[in-house]
Amino acid sequence: MAKQSIRDVDVRSKRILVRVDFNVPLDKATGEVADDTRIRAVLPTIRLLQEQSARIVLCSHLGRPDGRVVEALRLAPVARRLAALLGAAVVTADDCVGGDAEAAAAALPSGGVLLLENLRFHPEEERNDTAFARQLARLGDIFVNDAFGTAHRAHASTSGVAAFLPAVAGLLLEKELAFIGGALDRPQRPFVAVLGGAKVSDKIRVVENLLAKVDTLVIGGGMANAFLVAQGRDVGGSRVDSGDPGHARRALDRAKELDVRVLLPVDAVVAARFERDAECAIVPVDKVPVGWAILDIGPQSQTMYGAAVRAAKLVIWNGPMGVFEWPAFAAGTRSLAEAMGATSATTIVGGGETTQAVEEMGVADRISYVSTGGGATLEFLEGRVLPGVAALMDG
Repeated sequence: MAKQSIRDVDVRSKRILVRVDFNVPLDKATGEVADDTRIRAVLPTIRLLQEQSARIVLCSHLGRPDGRVVEALRLAPVARRLAALLGAAVVTADDCVGGDAEAAAAALPSGGVLLLENLRFHPEEERNDTAFARQLARLGDIFVNDAFGTAHRAHASTSGVAAFLPAVAGLLLEKELAFIGGALDRPQRPFVAVLGGAKVSDKIRVVENLLAKVDTLVIGGGMANAFLVAQGRDVGGSRVDSGDPGHARRALDRAKELDVRVLLPVDAVVAARFERDAECAIVPVDKVPVGWAILDIGPQSQTMYGAAVRAAKLVIWNGPMGVFEWPAFAAGTRSLAEAMGATSATTIVGGGETTQAVEEMGVADRISYVSTGGGATLEFLEGRVLPGVAALMDG
């Protein structure tokens, strides 16, 4: 789906309303930004607009205030971090719409940056209220969506405002569409997809979409349990998705029809209880002790999965291989992260937990592309049209 970007429109000296994803974690002790990855990701768009003497009006949500003002979720800490990264002042507004916001936007000098207050302080934002979208549109001459992480939401600031202003993609959104969309539409082969996480029902549409595109599908994490059960294996006390029990069976049948290789764990790290420091052991997947649970893939599975990654030309990874937050069950995710970092293949990582894993394990800088989206990445991998993308002008 080709869309116009800020490269395709004249932004010189105009007010540009930019939807960004500054939904960043705040330090509980200081209230300051704890991780500025999402802020850094949009800097190229802001700097390009500054070079064109545009006046930049940024809007974002933070947290889940549920349509009311929550003091702890104001965007002042984000403005401070953004100002430090830009090396220039960032003006703030007490609201994201209304007279004060309009006055602040009108007073911006060329190259100036204004950060509006939390969009979700207004219930109209998530309702995609037309009147609210029209108020936002008064703050700009052109709308730029650079928030891939919210592009799957039909909100006033992601799709509604596009009815009132020329709407194009920012550099980050453009890059997300090019990398993930290009990989799915024109994959290098062999193409390997690695899926993990807790539930197969959360990702069954991703599985269905990818089966028609990949050469190998690698399954790990809690969702692998459903596939093992579908093969007739006893996974002991492991958590098995209580959704449609036929999801995994149908996926395996479909893979066979399409001649897609599906890799499932052959061994596992199991624990007597679902606890951080529980007694654990490594066993074949068909010998899980009664009452014990699979919490990570085992060393033989790690070797097998790593070999699949190394043999690929393109790898997309979404979802951890186990409960990687607990050291005893992090080896599978770490092993895969290291394989992704070492391969010469094009590698794409998407999803909050997977992004967290590659960053914590020190390989993010060796991944070809780390997506900023969580739910948006998943829906894109499902083959869905994202409302925040559909609203932009076609290229």
